[in-house]
Amino acid sequence: MSKARYVTGLRAVEQLLSQPAAEITRLYAEYQTANPRVESIIAQANSRGIEIQAANRARLQQISGETRHQGVVAEIRRSQILDEGALRSLVEKKLTDGDGQPLLLLVLDGIQDPHNLGACLRTADAAGVDAVIVPRHGAASLGPTVSKVAAGAAETMAFASVANIGKVLAWLVEYGVTAVGTSDAADGTIFDCDLVRPLALVMGREHSGLRKNVARRCDELVSLPMRGAVSSLNVSVATGICLYEAVRQRQRTD
Repeated sequence: MSKARYVTGLRAVEQLLSQPAAEITRLYAEYQTANPRVESIIAQANSRGIEIQAANRARLQQISGETRHQGVVAEIRRSQILDEGALRSLVEKKLTDGDGQPLLLLVLDGIQDPHNLGACLRTADAAGVDAVIVPRHGAASLGPTVSKVAAGAAETMAFASVANIGKVLAWLVEYGVTAVGTSDAADGTIFDCDLVRPLALVMGREHSGLRKNVARRCDELVSLPMRGAVSSLNVSVATGICLYEAVRQRQRTD
């Protein structure tokens, strides 16, 4: 069953209102505001027939659990998070009835920071990723902070939460999907890797990277060239580089 969730922040709510498929059930907005962006959001919600409730800042914080709500909170109803069975169905459908673009999955092996998860979702949506896959336990999941950073992508991106990432990678390989993981120790770089084929890009958690059992399930491990003094990039930045290298390669074959 779908559950109500809350999205906070001007940009995130503006993005939601720009998406016809986003199911916004109610908008809470700060009353007596002089902010023209809040007024514009209220006008857009009115035009879509969305229920609007005035609230003070303390009430907005109580509803959303966020102190930095910027005067607006949208109550939404999104599709249920995909389980492994639903993910398998999505993959099978894409592989057999695809739109001409090869399957592209983003597997996040235990990202802890909801800001990083939100940034990865936003980039995944922009890059045309078919689904984002995360472990059910020991990792960040959807919530107000993720939704705010994702700027609308958390409400539209197919999002799967699974018990065992390694098991999912195993059956993806059986379907002919190549699992490419990132590792600082890899010899080849992401720019040397064929990313045009049906692909699951596997990114590790902050600081520690891929778990050993997940790395073993990957068909290939690749690195990002580091030319300066720092040894690694933020996981959301690295994810963006890898996904857009896939976009670049796939555009060349269109």
